Amino acid sequence: MLKLAILSESPADEAALRVLVGYVLGGQFRSVHTSLRARGWPSVEQVLPAIIRHLHFNTDADGLVVVVDSDDSVVHTPEHEAPGYHHAFCRICRLRSVFRRTVKRLPPAHGRDRVLRAVGLCVPAIEAWLLCGRDPTVSEAAWMDGQATGRMPYTRRELKGRVYGTERPSLQYETKRALEEVARQRGDVRRLEYDFPHGFGALARDLRSWPPGPGRAAG
Repeated sequence: MLKLAILSESPADEAALRVLVGYVLGGQFRSVHTSLRARGWPSVEQVLPAIIRHLHFNTDADGLVVVVDSDDSVVHTPEHEAPGYHHAFCRICRLRSVFRRTVKRLPPAHGRDRVLRAVGLCVPAIEAWLLCGRDPTVSEAAWMDGQATGRMPYTRRELKGRVYGTERPSLQYETKRALEEVARQRGDVRRLEYDFPHGFGALARDLRSWPPGPGRAAG
């Protein structure tokens, strides 16, 4: 069974992501926990190198999944996938760059070259993914059109209100609602991939690119 660590902006996000990652992989995996936590986008980027090194040297984790909100930043697009391309304001590009720089000089450990990576981007926040299939007005296309025209279809606060009924849910209630919403997908992520092809799609493609034998490729 795969052994995976998940890093995101809050424990509630990570709880929902564990379910979604299992849906993409089509099976169960064993969670690997780290002592370092993140709270918000800057923190994820800052602690990522230390988490990668910890997982590589101190655990037998096969992979690390990292998912953050896009907020108002640039959305990852197919143009960013060109060899050698790096968008300085794209959070997927930046997280992938952190992975590359960190693992470049790591020696093999625990029978694998390095920890595999999967990176996703919630546009504009994970609440958009949680509303998938329930609110057809919420999608990457709607958000990107808003960025292009300056007329945003909704705010991140509004998305929180639609999911939790409040903009400031307790962590316990936030986690409960997040798990209820992802359970609606019933193991099928096709709608998420259709409505969020760049951010969720990138995560799904990374996960599906992993080799059958865990830990054998660079990621």
